[in-house]
Amino acid sequence: MFKKITREHLEVFLKRHASDKKTLDIGSGGSLYGYDRFFPNCVTIDIDHTRNPEIVADMHSLPFKSEEFEVVLCIEVLEHALDPKRAIAEMERVLMKGGVLILTTRFVYPIHDAPHDYWRFTKYGLRELFKGWEIMELIPETGTFSALAVLIQRIAYQTKLRLNTLIKLKLLFIALMLNHMNWLVKSEYGDIKKQALETDIVSSGYYLFARKK
Repeated sequence: MFKKITREHLEVFLKRHASDKKTLDIGSGGSLYGYDRFFPNCVTIDIDHTRNPEIVADMHSLPFKSEEFEVVLCIEVLEHALDPKRAIAEMERVLMKGGVLILTTRFVYPIHDAPHDYWRFTKYGLRELFKGWEIMELIPETGTFSALAVLIQRIAYQTKLRLNTLIKLKLLFIALMLNHMNWLVKSEYGDIKKQALETDIVSSGYYLFARKK
């Protein structure tokens, strides 16, 4: 009941794209949560020295030569970049031609790591930002009901409530139930008039696997 819903999905995605090639972990997300086991040949970089990265630097100006890495890992960082386009351009610069980017980011999600939380991305926004790349995989992190479960779970984690323990246990139970209700959805639409068929109209975030052309 207490395990983060998003963490379970993320681990499956990263394991699927595990690599022993030379990897740059931007934001130290992989090493911070133990995902560096999927990327053993990894250099970590973060603007926050308390995360104990190997290099303290800003993702908008990476201190590496061009085409130095075969894999770039960017886990839950893009929403914290002041200038996402510039950050992406830097990722592309340090990545070898034919190298791959493994990126995850937020869509419907509470404020986190405040005050440095700036953006949310739809799948269409990500396709626009990465239109110069070969996008091989762009998938929602959760289905619609699971996204609601994530929000409720985060509310429990990020608040103090009246009757705190009791109410939080109830919220976590509701989240657990919602996480198993995606099967209820027969069809979804991208507009209120139900004219444009869509899938996963609410998702906690997106996972991107793209190759540098």
